[in-house]
Amino acid sequence: MSALDLHKTVVVIPVYNHEHAIGAVVEAVRRHGLPCVLVDDGCSPGCATVLQQLAAADAQHVSLLVHTRNQGKGGAVMTGLRHAAAKGYTHALQIDADGQHDSADIPRFLTASQAAPAAVINGRPIYDQSVPKGRLYGRYLTHVWVWINTLSLEIADSMCGFRVYPLLPTLRLIDSAHIGRRMDFDTEILVRLFWRGVRVHNLATRVRYPADGVSHFQVWQDNVRISGMHTRLFLGMLPRAPFLLVRGTWRRLAGSRR
Repeated sequence: MSALDLHKTVVVIPVYNHEHAIGAVVEAVRRHGLPCVLVDDGCSPGCATVLQQLAAADAQHVSLLVHTRNQGKGGAVMTGLRHAAAKGYTHALQIDADGQHDSADIPRFLTASQAAPAAVINGRPIYDQSVPKGRLYGRYLTHVWVWINTLSLEIADSMCGFRVYPLLPTLRLIDSAHIGRRMDFDTEILVRLFWRGVRVHNLATRVRYPADGVSHFQVWQDNVRISGMHTRLFLGMLPRAPFLLVRGTWRRLAGSRR
């Protein structure tokens, strides 16, 4: 059995009312020869129709899962990951539906994942001038909290939704821990996977914010939700701190001997 037989990847795309962008995203994914799973997270009738048409046009390679009510980005991703594992895939590449991620980097993510199949391959954004400055600077607060809650600098950016998950450890985590299902998901799952020993490899990738893009970030509600997540993770880090410090020291020593 070859290494590629042990590395079967599907693309998971959570969708919530991105009917104007999702077609181009699916087309870009399919150009790389990858199957994809679209998760309709309680979309409007118009967006739902677009998703149904995309799935019907390429039923062999495009699957559609439907939430009858909105469960949040994290809820949609978890549905997609469980479906992927049930279909025999070993890895899932998550990409956003709004077109902000550079699909040309998909082969780089796959190559990195094949080289380190037990690790999360995590996108580290390189922004152009389209990024809203408030969101850019606001991310640094989360970066600092993530570094505190992991006692490590290994996770360069926890908020980018362009990444590859190894499904086995990821689903073990999802099935055994309470993880935020909305805008807190991307950060929380990375921190908790890190706690469990899953390595995080960062891969620089270009990110742009389309002028007509749709954002579902709710400034008040999501900032409160993210603040609560950081508090939970900080409290969870405290009893893990001795282990995390010892493990970090061992990894640095092991790396210096190579």
